[in-house]
Amino acid sequence: MNPFILATLVFSLGLGTTITFASSHWFMAWMGLEINTLAIIPLMAQHHHPRAVEATTKYFLTQATAAAMILFASTLNAWNTGQWDIQQMTDPIPCTVITMALALKIGLAPMHTWLPEVLQGLDLTTGLILSTWQKLAPFALILQVQNAPSSMLVLLGITSTLVGGWGGLNQVQLRKILAYSSIAHLGWMILVLQFMPSLTMLALLTYIIMTTATFLTFKYNKSTSINGLATSWANAPTMAALTPLILLSLGGLPPLTGFAPKWLILQEMAKQDLGMTATIAALSALLSLYFYLRLCYAMTLTMSPNTTTATIQWRLKDGPVTLPLAASTVASMMLLPATPAAMALLTS
Repeated sequence: MNPFILATLVFSLGLGTTITFASSHWFMAWMGLEINTLAIIPLMAQHHHPRAVEATTKYFLTQATAAAMILFASTLNAWNTGQWDIQQMTDPIPCTVITMALALKIGLAPMHTWLPEVLQGLDLTTGLILSTWQKLAPFALILQVQNAPSSMLVLLGITSTLVGGWGGLNQVQLRKILAYSSIAHLGWMILVLQFMPSLTMLALLTYIIMTTATFLTFKYNKSTSINGLATSWANAPTMAALTPLILLSLGGLPPLTGFAPKWLILQEMAKQDLGMTATIAALSALLSLYFYLRLCYAMTLTMSPNTTTATIQWRLKDGPVTLPLAASTVASMMLLPATPAAMALLTS
């Protein structure tokens, strides 16, 4: 892709998200979401592969449906109440519709079926953008909708944690596994959204850090399936040793970074007398932990046959950018002691 076109698209991605962040009017927020969607579509289809084109088409249709629902619901709310302000969604029907539309945009269950298929058709760099940056603008709107039905948010959250856990169990493609991981993490964020928005922001921040480290690790190894992980020791033994820590951080094990949001979310849900919901969420985390452990086993506890076929791809690869990989890897393993400071910063 031409560097000037690439720079324009990346700038448009940032612009769309920034417009949505800065908007208090539904029409402006919708416009930011549309700029965001239209900017990533050429990045998704840039390789001209049939799977990439298919994934781009699915993504476009899904996002267009969600955008139409947002525009319809906000217009209906303005018709009934005279308000276009995002924080003045007082009519229950438009509020429900717009919450469902935003859930469709980020891939919450049961509106999740597009996400694994789309992510599987993309390269790892575009998949990283889709899994991290593209979640920010819809989440900014979900946080501002004050009157979202509380029972629906809890139902969406618990369904997403269960689907994210069960769906990833029988997958062998890393991108699909990360898609179900994303669904599960988004479920945890939505569960606590109405009770403690700052905790949702902490969970989103740690999810972005850990997912960035995971995607960059797989990109460094040029691995797209579990079998491909078994040969990673031939390229980078150090990364092969550190990657299980990143994956276990995604699973939420102490003393790694990913433990903090799960611990605090379960504590908050217990305070809200949602003991059964917290128990189901904690059990669903065990499902996710199982397929993270599968990846760890394939990467560090098995030894692939050291044949020319297995190692030739590592000999001929170019040197990737390692600073973002190193920073995100360290952050995904060592930020647990900074949790009180992060919470103080987010609640102030």
